[in-house]
Amino acid sequence: MRDEDELDRLIDKLTPAARVGLLTGADTWRTAAEPAVELRPLVLSDGPAGVRGPSWDERHTAVLLPSATALAATWDEPLVERLGSLLALEARRKGVHVVLAPNLNLHRSPLGGRHFECFSEDPELTGRMGAALVRGIQAHQVAAAAKHYVANDSETERLTVDVRVGERALREVYLAPFEAAVAAGVRVVMAGYNAVNGTTTSASSLLTTPLRSEWGFDGVVVSDWGAARTTVETARAGLDLVMPGPEGVWGEALLGAVERGEIAQEVVDDKVRHLLRLAARLGVLGRDPHPWPRPHPRPAAVRALVREAAAAGAVLLTNRDVLPLDVRDLGTVAVIGAHAARTRTQGGGSAGVFPQKEIAVLDGLRARLRGRARVVYVPGPAPAGPPPPLDASLCTDPETGEPGLRLRVLDVDGGVLSSEHRLGARQLEPSLPPGAHTVEIRARLRPRLSGVWTLGIAGFGRMSLSLDGRELLAGDFPRETDDPALIHVTPPGHTVTAELTTGTAPLLVARRELAPDTGRAVIVGAAPPAPATGVALAAAAEAARAADVAVVVVGTTEDDEREGLDRVHLRLDPQQDALVRAVAAANPRTVAVVNSGGPVELPWRDEVGALLLSWFPGQEGGAGLADVLLGRREPGGRLPTTWPAALADAPVTETRPTDGRLTYGEGLHIGHRGWLRAGRTPAYWFGHGLGFTRWAYEELTGPSRVRAGESFTVRVRVRNTGARPGREVVQVYLARPGATVDFPQRWFAGYAAVSAGPGESVTAQVRVPARLLRHWDEAAHRWHTEPGPCRVFAGRSAGDVPLLLDVELRAAD
Repeated sequence: MRDEDELDRLIDKLTPAARVGLLTGADTWRTAAEPAVELRPLVLSDGPAGVRGPSWDERHTAVLLPSATALAATWDEPLVERLGSLLALEARRKGVHVVLAPNLNLHRSPLGGRHFECFSEDPELTGRMGAALVRGIQAHQVAAAAKHYVANDSETERLTVDVRVGERALREVYLAPFEAAVAAGVRVVMAGYNAVNGTTTSASSLLTTPLRSEWGFDGVVVSDWGAARTTVETARAGLDLVMPGPEGVWGEALLGAVERGEIAQEVVDDKVRHLLRLAARLGVLGRDPHPWPRPHPRPAAVRALVREAAAAGAVLLTNRDVLPLDVRDLGTVAVIGAHAARTRTQGGGSAGVFPQKEIAVLDGLRARLRGRARVVYVPGPAPAGPPPPLDASLCTDPETGEPGLRLRVLDVDGGVLSSEHRLGARQLEPSLPPGAHTVEIRARLRPRLSGVWTLGIAGFGRMSLSLDGRELLAGDFPRETDDPALIHVTPPGHTVTAELTTGTAPLLVARRELAPDTGRAVIVGAAPPAPATGVALAAAAEAARAADVAVVVVGTTEDDEREGLDRVHLRLDPQQDALVRAVAAANPRTVAVVNSGGPVELPWRDEVGALLLSWFPGQEGGAGLADVLLGRREPGGRLPTTWPAALADAPVTETRPTDGRLTYGEGLHIGHRGWLRAGRTPAYWFGHGLGFTRWAYEELTGPSRVRAGESFTVRVRVRNTGARPGREVVQVYLARPGATVDFPQRWFAGYAAVSAGPGESVTAQVRVPARLLRHWDEAAHRWHTEPGPCRVFAGRSAGDVPLLLDVELRAAD
């Protein structure tokens, strides 16, 4: 790290124009270089489930971790830190300096479409998991970026929504995870698209206070991509770097503002200093005699870690003595549901990656049971949603015959400007040579089933689909959104049907003409003939009835959970609910696996023998879940978010702004706090999760008096009363009866994980931070801890806290 005087000397070498030039990206993913001070570009990449790198290319694969909700469900900070280190090694392998993770926004409403990318409903758990990921990423000379600062908790009108939130809730709930990230040393903070109390965050005073003036953040504040919309206001705020570039609201406009005296030169110099400091920390400032090493972790070790994480985050919601399965008792296992064969491993949106390999639940069980039990697969009804993108398993390149397809770029006259073999038809950033007019995908389909297939194309502008020269679809599909995720990553699709026959190889040609401000993404999909729902349900029930155990996998689709869209309900499609019910009725030893990134309604939850939540489990998800189902690993997960039985029960649901404003009228009371305040009982509380043994909570001890402003530790003795060794997550909650200000009825304060053998007792020590007993005084604009009685609860979830300790908070001297 260079000292501040040396950074000042480097700034002095730069002209005013050169200084301003550093503050806007050089392109979509790189910052500007400056030879005068030996500054090389910084490369940024999306996170947090994987490090894609600076391009969308299926040939450049990435390790895919479980979703952030799954990581939070581990309640295991050392494991999350190890996964952060894996992300850093992936970043270095790809030449990336800044990973845009963690996402520290909260699960305020169960309808939030991007929950899978966020950790939890709770600010303390989110802060602890986020800090662990930051530590792991930054242990390897890679920067983490805490996003999206702040109160960017839903997707509806996310580019323009003005979140109205009280000062106390903002401080205690929504800013708290970012404060934890800064305390962990995070080097980059990303300002979101939204406004808070009338001011967009990229131009907000919150970028200075509390971020720098109170918390001591000395890194770089970067805009979300395209979020900076004004020149003077954003420059006066604490924003340092506008992305992407080279166009933007700064550049010449900012230089002119400095020359006119609207922005002081010292303000610009501070931003440059922040950027140079980051560059020095990441090794891209000064002479570089030794290239930045790019590690290559052992593939087996990587797979083992990601597999461990999938099992550690799996939450066993219900178990009626069905799990774990004993292989010795298994002759036939029926694996049922489309999600079993095509398990959804990640959410949709800008954080997506092309995984190295994906192991579905069916794959994992087949591998574990090979030679030991017979596995029968039945797909059940076809899932709702768009047809999946074509890949090398379903088509061949018409020019070479290789598995895959042909991607061509044509000029206005149809001449071929470029042509290359590709592995899949999800082409989000095809290379465009000069004169590019049309992107074309050509593939010879190799249908495995005869019948009516669904074919689709997604994108904007003039598009067409043809099969063996016969036009199936043609039209002009204008862009109707400004959201960059919907334009560049998940554009809307359009489908047609066509009769396909096995043994044939019809030529599918998809074309998309390019137009200004519509991106260049084109996605071509194909789905096989769907059986009649009744026939599919009958086949599933028959397979379940003939098996020793049935594993039925259901879940959400990219239409349900993705960036840029909130959900409007929590239901699975009716066919999936019917599938679970049919299987459970046929076999009481039915295990339902729910493959979603956030809460869904489970109306059949009392009808199944066991209910396991997989989240989006990452590339090794099927293997990790097989480990859990077969008892090789205990399910380690505890819910990081309360799950309602029905959406109507949830106390906070609104994600749709009114006249551009979204009011957080519930204040502090989100998540389990809101459920407790409303006196309602959810399907599953925050913190809930079962292992393969049972625990008794025996004693809670701690100090009877604590001085205000001091942290303290409580001890919780628990006993394993079951027949197997296990791990328990002991949770502590607080209450302030009789306080003069409004507090939640009960709120989460900490946890500790302990392990014990059958019959053994163990004591968990849980530290209660002093900051969780203070409140923000809106009148005085400062923190205050009110003396008086405090209650400490200990238990297994927010709704199951059998132990109580009274503590008196004494006034500080």
